[in-house]
Amino acid sequence: MNSAKTRAAIVAALRKIMPAHSILSDAEDTRPYECDALSTYKQLPLIVVLPDNETQIVAILKICRDFQLPVVPRGAGTGLSGGATPIENGIVLSTAKLNKILELNAYARTAKVQPGVRNLAISDAVADAGLYYAPDPSSQLACTIGGNVAENAGGVHCLKYGLTNHNVLRVKIITMDGDILELGSEALDSPGLDLLAVFIGSEGMLGIVTEVTVKLIPKAQTAQVIVASFSEVEQAGHAVAQIIAEGIIPAGLEMMDQTSIRMVEPFVHAGYDISAAAILLCESDGNAEEVAEEVIRMSAILNAAGASHLTVSFSEAERLKLWSGRKNAFPAAGRISPDYYCVDGTIPRKHLAQVLNAIRQMEQRYEMVCANVFHAGDGNLHPLILFDANHVGAFEKAEAFGAEVLALCVKLGGTITGEHGVGIEKLNSMCVQFNAEELLSFFCVKRAFDPINLLNPSKAIPTLNRCAEFGRMHVSQGKIGFPDLSRF
Repeated sequence: MNSAKTRAAIVAALRKIMPAHSILSDAEDTRPYECDALSTYKQLPLIVVLPDNETQIVAILKICRDFQLPVVPRGAGTGLSGGATPIENGIVLSTAKLNKILELNAYARTAKVQPGVRNLAISDAVADAGLYYAPDPSSQLACTIGGNVAENAGGVHCLKYGLTNHNVLRVKIITMDGDILELGSEALDSPGLDLLAVFIGSEGMLGIVTEVTVKLIPKAQTAQVIVASFSEVEQAGHAVAQIIAEGIIPAGLEMMDQTSIRMVEPFVHAGYDISAAAILLCESDGNAEEVAEEVIRMSAILNAAGASHLTVSFSEAERLKLWSGRKNAFPAAGRISPDYYCVDGTIPRKHLAQVLNAIRQMEQRYEMVCANVFHAGDGNLHPLILFDANHVGAFEKAEAFGAEVLALCVKLGGTITGEHGVGIEKLNSMCVQFNAEELLSFFCVKRAFDPINLLNPSKAIPTLNRCAEFGRMHVSQGKIGFPDLSRF
């Protein structure tokens, strides 16, 4: 498949349906597509295509069927789990050029956009109408809506306003067979099975997104954030549980441990207490009266839980400054460590302190530093394991550390991902959470949408780490069919 003759034949077929400048086949041109934000895994694709419209995508998929070429859909490449990692003998299909906002409806509070539209661009486009798009991943300046749909992206305000699947009404997709489907509806409900929920978070394995209709919500009249310092992690974890138990749903509820505080503060000077064992950022939004009342209630809960100090923002500039530390945790990690590995798992809130203490013990066993920043309100952990890839075996040790964290999440009733997806990063961890029958049911859904298994097949689940004929090398060995799991 990777012979020069075959490559030339594929490029010739592609040039009949799209401009030559939209087809990249030289190594120098395809290099920027060799990985997503999980840069420890890299692979040059055979070809990269950048279609302009649905017609070209349908034609591209037909060529891929004819040549039996695997297809990896790609947005902005900001994903953190390797979901857009290319396949050596496959095509990367980028939707970056489908970047138009097709319709804004302030009365219906909806926006219809193409997949290459940046997350933040939607909010910017409707700001004058007093609306915005709620999901706000840290990469929202760069990440695209198509990628957000693929990964079911979240953000610091997802506790109150939900993940991508709570904010998307309808998607238009093209299947590997070339069929154009519309999933979901702009109405309150749609008949039949909820295929929209199946598709969101499917990581490019079921279809190519060409259009997305999202919900818009009114901007809050005002917002305030409280930063609470705690001398013990257990106190901070208890405070999170108490806030939710009191019926308060903050706009954002984030936790940072001492390692992350001391990593971030010299970088952005947010005003965090570097002596604290942990801090909580609790945000309230709404009208002025609602926010004032909620800030008083949350402050009382935080003090009762043992907070040693509270800082409350009283201007938008102060609020943004206090959030700047949490928003810049990843860049701050890059300042103090050559590399870091970001783990994404979710646990019940009541186990926050238990997991943080367990991670401390893992740090000692693995002899590695881990900074913890996470969405405390919904229990979504983001441990940042610091390492130096120049040291032999360092990344493998970081991976083992991360896998142990994910196994602990499952043991405590959580999951192996909260918003980053599975990609290639967590394939083996899928086997920790699901048994063979459950994994096979996932594969049956994949087969219903993509019967010839060409859409992102190297990330297709199930992939049993105990199954000899199917694993991370399945596709590179030329085996892109479905595994037989009947004996499990």
